[in-house]
Amino acid sequence: MKARLIPFEVAPGSVKPMIELEKTLKNSGLEHSLFELVKIRASQINGCAYCIHMHTKDARAGGETEERIYLLDAWRESPLYNDRERAALAWTEALTLVSETHAPDADYEELSKHFTPAEQVNLTLLIGAINAWNRLAIGFRSVHPVEAGRAAA
Repeated sequence: MKARLIPFEVAPGSVKPMIELEKTLKNSGLEHSLFELVKIRASQINGCAYCIHMHTKDARAGGETEERIYLLDAWRESPLYNDRERAALAWTEALTLVSETHAPDADYEELSKHFTPAEQVNLTLLIGAINAWNRLAIGFRSVHPVEAGRAAA
C-alpha cells in the first residue's frame, strides 16, 4: 500500500502540538509500561499496523515482555495484567470505541479506583492522542517499516 502523504512533511506546524502533547504526557507520571500498553491496545482496535509495530517496538525497548505484548488483545482473560493496567485498558477500549460504548460508568468507576484525578485526565489525553495518531497514520497510509524496507530495496 502506497503512502498518500507524510503529515510531518506537509504540515509540520500542525503535527508539532501533538508531538508536544505526547512529550508532556510521557512526563506526567504514568508508568512507561502502561503508556505503551495503552498505545498498542488503541492501535490494535483501530487497525493501525504502522502504529502497532512502532509501539510494540517501544514497549520491548522499555522492558515489556513478549508474553504480555502477545496477549494484549486478550487482556481480560490473561492473568498477566494488574488491576491498574486492567482499568486503563478498559478505559482505552471505552474511549477508542466511544460511539459504541458511550464511556460506561462501570469503566469510569474502575478507573477512579486506580488513578488519581490528574492521572485520569492524563490517561484520557493519551488515549485521545493515540487515536488521533492512528487516524493520521491510517488515513494517509503511513508505510509500515517492513514495507518501507522492501520499497527501498
